[in-house]
Amino acid sequence: MATARRVGVGTNQEDVRRHNLGTVLGHVHRAGRVSRAELTATMGLNRSTIAGLVTELESLGLAEQAKPSGARVSAGRPSVDVIVRTGAYVLAADVRVDGLTVARIGLGGVVQSRATGPVPAGRAPEAIAASVIDLMRLVVKDVEPGAALVGVGVGVPGIVRASDGHVRLAPNLGWHDVPFAQILADQLGELGMPVLGNDADLGALSEHLRGAGVGVEDLIYLSGEVGVGAGVIVSGHKLEGAGGYAGEIGHMPFVPEGKPCHCGARGCWETEIGAEAIALAIGCPPERVGALGEYLEAVHEAPDDLQVVAGHLGRGLAGMVNMLNPRVIVLGGYLRSLFPLVHDVVEKELASHALAAPRDLVRVTLPGLGGDSVLHGAAELAFEPLLADPVGRLATACHDAAAALSA
Repeated sequence: MATARRVGVGTNQEDVRRHNLGTVLGHVHRAGRVSRAELTATMGLNRSTIAGLVTELESLGLAEQAKPSGARVSAGRPSVDVIVRTGAYVLAADVRVDGLTVARIGLGGVVQSRATGPVPAGRAPEAIAASVIDLMRLVVKDVEPGAALVGVGVGVPGIVRASDGHVRLAPNLGWHDVPFAQILADQLGELGMPVLGNDADLGALSEHLRGAGVGVEDLIYLSGEVGVGAGVIVSGHKLEGAGGYAGEIGHMPFVPEGKPCHCGARGCWETEIGAEAIALAIGCPPERVGALGEYLEAVHEAPDDLQVVAGHLGRGLAGMVNMLNPRVIVLGGYLRSLFPLVHDVVEKELASHALAAPRDLVRVTLPGLGGDSVLHGAAELAFEPLLADPVGRLATACHDAAAALSA
C-alpha cells in the first residue's frame, strides 16, 4: 500500500524488465500523467531504459506519449509526458448493507461506467452475487472494442480472509463464514476468481493513493455505514494484524452494558455512531436507513440527540489518535454527511480526550473521492496483478467481457 513501488531485482534480465515495466505503469496509473524525466529520476534508471519501457507500454495499449506540460524538470528540451490509455480496465463492486454499486474503472482511476442497485431481500450471499453480476453486465455493454478486463475487485463490510476471499463475519449482512469470492467466481465463469477486501481497508487504500491522504504515510479511513470499521495505514503500509483482520474498530467496547450490537456483544462503538444511531437521532425511520444520506442533507442544525452522537464520535476518534498517532483521519460513509453538521462538537471532544502531542499532528477530513472511496479501493486491488506484470496479465485477460458475462 506504499505510495511508490521499488525497483526490484528479478532472477534474470527478463524478470527485471517486467518488474520495471510494471513499476513504470504503476507510476503512470497513480499520476495519470507523468513526464519521462520524472520517471527517470524516481526510478533511478537511465533515459534510454525509461524510453524503451514507455514504448513497450504503448505497444501494449496501456500508455501513450504526449506533448510535455508543466514546468521543466531540468535544463534543455522539455521531457515528453506519459499518460494512461484505456487499453485495460477492471470491474469494481462496493457491496453495502443498503445498496450495491459496480463500476468499470480504467487505468488512472477513471470511472468509465457505473450502475447501482438494491440489496436483495434477505441478503443471501448467492442473491447478492447474482445482483452484482447483473450490474457488471450493464457496465460492460459499451466497453471499447478490444479493451482488456484485467481484474475484478469487491469491497465487503466484513472481516475478509485475504487469501481466498472468505468472509468470516459480516454481521450487518447476517453472514458467517461465507465463501463469497468463490460464490462470485462460480457466476463469473471464465472471468475467474475476484479479489475481495474489507470496505474500510479499501477506503484507506484509495484515499492514500488518490484522495485526501496522498503523500500521507499514517492514515485512518473510518467507514461509517450501518456498521463502522477502520482501514489503517502505518508508515505507508496497511495494518493487517495476525490474521489480516485488524481495523474492526466499530466493535471496540465503548459503553458498558450498552445497546446490543449485530456482532452479538453489547455497547460496541458502532451502536453509538453507526447508521442506526444517526437515524434515531434525526428521526429517520428504521426502514429508511438506506436513505439516511438524504435525511442528513435536509438537516441544517444538529438536534441535541445528534450532538450526543457527535460526542461519541469525537471521543472514539481521540482513542484512535492516542493509540495510532495518525496524520489524517478520513470520515467515510454516512459520517461524511454527519461531520459538517457537528464539526465543532467532534473537534471539541477530540481535543478534550486526545493527548496533546498526537492531537497536534492529526487532521480530520472528508474523503477526497467522495462516496467512491471503497469502489476505487476495490479497483486498485484488482489492478495489482497488472501492475506487477503487465505482459503476463494481459496475456490472460478477457477481451470480451460482455460475452463472458452473458455465457
